[in-house]
Parts: sequence; structure tokens; C-alpha cells
Amino acid sequence: METFFVFLLNGISYGLLLFMLSSGLTLIFSMMGVLNFAHASFYMIGAYAAFTLTGLIGFFPALIVSPLLVGLLGAAFERHCLRKVHAHGHVPELLITFGLTYVVLEVVRLVFGPANVDYRIPDALSGPLFTLANVKGQGLAWLAGAGDPAICGPAAGNSCTQFPIYRGFMALVALAMLGSLWLLLTRTRIGLIIQAALTHPEMAEALGHNVPRVMMGVFGGGCALAGLAGVIGGNAFVTEPNMAASVGAIIFVVVVVGGMGSLAGAFLASLLIGLIQTFAVVIDVSVVTLMQGMGQTVNFDHWAYPLLKITVSQMAPILPYLLLVLMLILRPKGLLGTREE
Repeated sequence: METFFVFLLNGISYGLLLFMLSSGLTLIFSMMGVLNFAHASFYMIGAYAAFTLTGLIGFFPALIVSPLLVGLLGAAFERHCLRKVHAHGHVPELLITFGLTYVVLEVVRLVFGPANVDYRIPDALSGPLFTLANVKGQGLAWLAGAGDPAICGPAAGNSCTQFPIYRGFMALVALAMLGSLWLLLTRTRIGLIIQAALTHPEMAEALGHNVPRVMMGVFGGGCALAGLAGVIGGNAFVTEPNMAASVGAIIFVVVVVGGMGSLAGAFLASLLIGLIQTFAVVIDVSVVTLMQGMGQTVNFDHWAYPLLKITVSQMAPILPYLLLVLMLILRPKGLLGTREE
């Protein structure tokens, strides 16, 4: 039981990291109608920028500075590149952002090399946040840190599972980002200007607001969110040149499943996919094992036997994409999508 709760928390923390990644892409699409293919590349830039700055100023200052630098880079790209093709439709926008992914990839390889870099979790955030112990005769017990050696020691005979501090830190940053983003868009003057520039750009411009500058800020803000995810996720996983390709597809799965342009939908889809992937990797069950468990005979010579013996854990990497296919068939708008296009 303690393993279930820890896996649940791990799934939620991973889902919140996915939301940090997908929220910037959702924000850009909902405000500008631009599907940024290079979004995962800004995630990678954030990770490498944090790796570089951590050695100079420390991790926590880099947590603030790196997303700002990525946001400025994204705003410059929108101002000098993306804006020039915006009037020509979605295809040129897709092509220029798609080309940017290859430019960023090659620059990263030239500067940092093809191997992964030694971007580590800071010492202040290392170790277990708490320990769940299944104490004999007492049930579950929550213990701070690594737990009491008398309960979790080898001689105690109890089952203990630890939850890392950094996973909790990831979840805390993601929730703080979600709250800040919601307050910015719904409770501030800047949020009202952004929404007005989206729905009625001519009227907003007539009132004296610089709509192109607003859009540049939105694009830069979305890239900064991706950079923040890179700072948090780069040391939790691996920082290497192919990290953008490894998460690029899953970001679009989250955005489509949640609903194009819906931040609330992206949040729900991120949690759902995070939990699915976390729990699927430990479910070593197939159709064959289920049939054998129910006492039914399995025909080992049947043509479908190789497919029926595939376990859920083996299918874990493709489950989000199966969910995407089902969502496009049953509800093309996504969970909370409102846009028709």
C-alpha cells in the first residue's frame, strides 16, 4: 500500500512537470493561434542554461535567471522571425519553428558536445522528503526524512518507501506557476489586455495598446515557461541534446488530449498521462497471464499469441499515444477544448 501512495505522488509530480511544459505551448496557441514546433527546444535551452548558470551563481538564482533568458530569446525569435511569416498562414509558422529545432539541436551539440552533461540535483534538495512505512500490526505510518532506523532498518522487517524532496519541489514549483498564470490572465490588467488583443485586436490597438508587442510578450512568456520546465526537469532526468526530441511528442499529446488552447484541459491531461505512465511501468500483466489466472487454456500456436503476451509495462511508452488516438476518435476537441479549428 505504501508503494501505491508513493507511485501516486510520483505520477502527480511527473504530470505537473508535463503541465509546465505544455502550459507554455497551450498559452501560445490560445493567444496567438501558433503551434510552436520548437517548444521542446526552449525546454532544452532552459536545461542547458541552468546547467551553465548553476556552476556560476548556484541553482536557485539559475532557477529565476534561466527562464528569463529563454523568454527573451523566444521574444526575439517572435519579433525578428516568426512575425515576418505570421501573415502568410500556419504552414510558414510551422516550418520556421520546425527549422528552429534543428538549429538549436546543432548549436547545443557544437557547444556542449553530443553526450549528456553533469547537471545534478542540488544538495539542498537531495534525499527523501518523507518515508511511508508499513508497520506490522499498525498499518501505514508517515515518517519525516529517511525515517526511524528502528522502524525502517534491516532488522525491523517493515516495508518502507521513500519520496524524494526534489519530486515535492517539482510539484510545488508547478502549482505555484499554475496559480501565478491563472492570476495573471484573470485578475490583472495585463491579462485583460492580452485577452482583448486576442479577441478584438483592432479595438485594442485603437485604445492605444501595441498588439504586436503584446503577442511578442505572450510568445516570450510561453517560452519562459518551457525554460522553467527545463531547469526543473533537466537534473531530475537527463540533460543531453536529444532531450527535446524525447519530450516533444508527449507535449503535443497533452495539448491535444486536454483540448487545443485550454490551460485547464492541459492540466487535467498532464496529470492523467503522468499517472498512466507511472503506474503502467509496474503492471507486469498481459492477456495471456489473465487467461491463465482464470484457468483458461492458451493456444500458444495461435497467430495472435505474440500480441496477447505483451504486458502493460511493455506498452507503457505508447499508452499516451493510444489515448491520443481514442480522444481524436471519440472527442476531437479534447477534454476541455473549445476551439473548432
